[in-house]
Amino acid sequence: MLRGYRGIWNAPLEKLGIRTIRDLLFFFPRDYECTGELVDLSELEAESEVTVVGEIADTRTGRTRYGKSIYSINVDCEDVQVKATWFNMRFLKDKFQAGDRVVLSGVAKPKANRWEMTHPRISIVDEDTEVQGSEVLPVYRLSQGISQPALRKLVKTAVDDYVEQLDEVLPELIRTQKGIGSIQEAIRGIHHPETLEDLEHHRLRFVYQELLVLQLALALRRWHHSISHKAPQLETDARIHSRITARFPFELTAAQQRVVQDICDDMARDEPMNRLLQGDVGSGKTVVAEYAMLLSVAHGHQAVLMAPTEILAQQHYHTLQEDLKNSRVNIGILTGSMKAAERREVLEGLASGDIDLLIGTHSVANDEVEFKSLALVVIDEQHKFGVRQRMAVRNNGLNPHYLVMSATPIPRTIAMGMFADLDISTIRQGPDHQQPVNTYLGDPEEREKWWEFYRGKLREGRQGYVIASTVERGTREDRLSVEEIYQGLADRILSDFRIGMVHGKMSPADKAETMARFHAHELDVLVATSVIEVGVNVPNASLMTIEDAQQFGLAQLHQLRGRVRRGHHTGYVCVFGNPANAEAETRLQSFVDTLDGFELAEIDFELRGPGDLFGTKQHGMPPLRVADLRRDRAIVELARDDAQALLESDPGLQGTQFVKLRKQVLRRYGRVLDVGDVG
Repeated sequence: MLRGYRGIWNAPLEKLGIRTIRDLLFFFPRDYECTGELVDLSELEAESEVTVVGEIADTRTGRTRYGKSIYSINVDCEDVQVKATWFNMRFLKDKFQAGDRVVLSGVAKPKANRWEMTHPRISIVDEDTEVQGSEVLPVYRLSQGISQPALRKLVKTAVDDYVEQLDEVLPELIRTQKGIGSIQEAIRGIHHPETLEDLEHHRLRFVYQELLVLQLALALRRWHHSISHKAPQLETDARIHSRITARFPFELTAAQQRVVQDICDDMARDEPMNRLLQGDVGSGKTVVAEYAMLLSVAHGHQAVLMAPTEILAQQHYHTLQEDLKNSRVNIGILTGSMKAAERREVLEGLASGDIDLLIGTHSVANDEVEFKSLALVVIDEQHKFGVRQRMAVRNNGLNPHYLVMSATPIPRTIAMGMFADLDISTIRQGPDHQQPVNTYLGDPEEREKWWEFYRGKLREGRQGYVIASTVERGTREDRLSVEEIYQGLADRILSDFRIGMVHGKMSPADKAETMARFHAHELDVLVATSVIEVGVNVPNASLMTIEDAQQFGLAQLHQLRGRVRRGHHTGYVCVFGNPANAEAETRLQSFVDTLDGFELAEIDFELRGPGDLFGTKQHGMPPLRVADLRRDRAIVELARDDAQALLESDPGLQGTQFVKLRKQVLRRYGRVLDVGDVG
C-alpha cells in the first residue's frame, strides 16, 4: 500500500481510468518521442536532425494548388526564426496559438534567412520545464481537458514522490534468475528512459510480470479445481464403446478416435475434465462431443450442450434426434424463444431426470435450470461464451466434466497465453469424404461471369449462400445491406430462383422458419449476414458469394466458407471486396490461397494480433496492459514454464516468499477465474 495513498478527483483523469496515485504510476506511455540534439540554430550550418525550443510568433492555414490543407507556424528561437509546416493535418490549428512555448524536433533545413521543418514532432512546454536534447519522451493517452505536458508533469511528480513506497511483487529469487531490476527502477525507467535500450529492458520486466501473473492464475485455477471439485467417474468399456459407436452412420476417423480416448481417460477420473477440443471446419468435433454425452448417459447421468445461437442449437437437436431415434435416450431443447409452457415442461424433465441430454443456448446458464444428475457440460464455439456463463452451469447438480469446442483454430501463443488452464485436443483433418472448396477473389469487371456460373450450378440442383457484411447500411455508403443485396438478386441477377433472407435482427421463429425452408430445398439461395457462420449444415449448398469481404476477419471468412463443404459436392466461393490497405489485401489473398484453418489462424494472428479473434474478451480476462501476445510470444512460453515450476515447488503459492505475488494474482484474476478462495 502506498503511504499517502489518496484518490484523485479529476474528471479528465477519471476518463483515463486514473483515480489514485497507484493508477498514475502504472499509467504507462502508449508511445515515445525521440528528440534530436538540442542546438542553437544560429550556430547550425547544415541540414540536421535537431531539437529547438521557442515561442510561437504566429500561425497560418491555407491550401496547396492540389487541394491539400497546409498548417504552418513561425517560431522565434532566440534570434533565429523557424517555420514549421504540416500538410493535411487540420486538427493542429486548434491545438497551438501565438505565445505558446513549444519544442520542435525534426530535420531543420536552411532557407533564406530562416530555418524550415516539415512535419516535425511538436509539444507544448511551460516556462519551468528544462528541455534537454536527445531525450526519449513519454507519450500518454489523453482525454479532453488535460494536455500532454500537464500529464507528463503529473506522472513525473507521482514517480518522484511515491515510487519508493511501491511493494515489490516478484520474489528476489526470480528477479536474480531473470536479471530483473526492482519495481522502483522499472517504474522510473518506463516513464523516463534514458535510451530506447533502457526502455526495452524495463518494459520486458513488466511484460514478464504481467504474463507470469496470468499464467499463475490459470495454473492456480487448474490446481484449485483438481483438489476441491469431484466429478463422477465415468469409465468406458468395450460394451459401452460399441453401443455408442453403433449410433454413428460412419466410422470414426483416426483423429476422432484419438480425441475420444483423451476424453475417456479424463472422464474416468474423479477430477473434473477441463478440455478444449479445437478442430477445423467440418473436422467432426460434434461427433466426439456426442460420444462424450452418451458416455454420461450410459452411466445414468445427464449431459448438456450449449450453443451460441438458436439456429445452431436447433441443428444440434435435430442431429441428435436423428442419431438416437431408435434409442431410449430422451433429448430436450431449451432456448430463449420457447413458450412458457414448453420451457416449464423441459425444466421439470431436467429436474426429474426424465431428460437425458439437453441442447440449449445461453439460457441454460440460469438459476432456474436444475439438473437431477449433470455429469458433462459441452460448450460449442466456446469463444462466444463468457467464463461466468460457462461456470454458471457448473453450479447445477454435481461438479460435471467440462468440454469446450472451437472451430476457430487457436494459434499456439494464444493457447498458451489464454487457455493454459485447459487440456487441448486437436483435430486437424476432416473425414475422407469432405469435399474441397475452390475459392476465388472476384474481379468487379468479371462479376457477371461469376453469377452465370452460380446460376448454372443452381440449375444443376445445387443451393447457395450470398453473404452481406451488414444488416443496415447506416452511414457506410460503400457497403450494401443484406436487404439491398436481397432485392438486387431477387429483381435481376437471380430472379428465376427461390430466394430467402436471414439476419440477426429477425425473430428466432422467422430465422428458424427460413432455415428450415432452405434445408428442405424450398429455397435455392439464402442471403444472410454472418449469423450463419457457425454450424449451419445444408449438405446440398455448395455455392457462396461474399460481398464486402474486406469487412470480415480471416477466421470469420473461413467459418463462412465451411458452410459449403458439408456435403458430397465440390464447393465454390467467390469474395468481392474493396480492401483499403495492404493488411486487408493480404487477408483476402491468404483466404483465397489457403484452405487450412490452422494456417489461416496463424496468418490472422500475425496480421492483427490476438484482438478478440479467439474470444479473449469473452474468456472474461482483463486486457493485458503491457504485454503483446504476438510481439512477446517467447516470454509467454517462459512465463508459462516458470508458473508451472513455481506451483510444482509450492502448490497454491503458500510460501512466505510468494505472499505478495499471490495477492497480485488474486487481485487481478481471482474473481474472473474463480480462484479467489485458493488456499
